[in-house]
Amino acid sequence: MYGFDSTFWLKLLPLLLILTVYFVLMISFNAIMRRWLGVEKRKAFSHNHVNDKHKKIDWSIRLFFIAMMVIGGFINVTIIPREPYLFLQPWFLLFVLIFITETVRAVMEKRYAKNPNAYIFTVYQLVFTLILLILLYTTDFFGIL
Repeated sequence: MYGFDSTFWLKLLPLLLILTVYFVLMISFNAIMRRWLGVEKRKAFSHNHVNDKHKKIDWSIRLFFIAMMVIGGFINVTIIPREPYLFLQPWFLLFVLIFITETVRAVMEKRYAKNPNAYIFTVYQLVFTLILLILLYTTDFFGIL
């Protein structure tokens, strides 16, 4: 009744392999693009805001999407017999959040950053991330899910 079934680890290992490949690709891409464009490395677990205006806009966007996830969760739970709304699914909202916050970061870097290549790096990073995420989603993690 409780615990894992016998095939749990057989399903988990390929998923861990795909996620490892994803992170290695992201780290490699970022290192190559940073070196090519001459952009310094960002801090690991920081939002790296360009200025106070960017910080306010970024947190406003994040709070809006947190509220949308909570509201979307309530709405989708109440319509359980039917198909839930795609645009209120948490994974879809996170996808849109990544796109919007990185686009705002690129605009703010274009306007206010000291390094003129910083926004180009952000745009390349956003496009590469979106391509990888779309690839993983459309292939159901290459048939694992």
